[in-house]
Amino acid sequence: MRAKNNRLCIYPKDIQRITGKSYRQSIRLVQKMRIKLNKLEDEFVSIEEFCQFTSLKIEQVEPLIIG
Repeated sequence: MRAKNNRLCIYPKDIQRITGKSYRQSIRLVQKMRIKLNKLEDEFVSIEEFCQFTSLKIEQVEPLIIG
């Protein structure tokens, strides 16, 4: 049996899958979110913060990330 994957953070590859943008554009979006959220370069961006930033519903985003 497979364990449920409960991640808290989102990565550029996930954003690429959700938005259809290129990997490089997804990295830029993460950088832009970090600046707006006053996060350091090495801090993670959560899935919830991504959803608030992009005005997407977490119910729509999670199945695309977890699979």
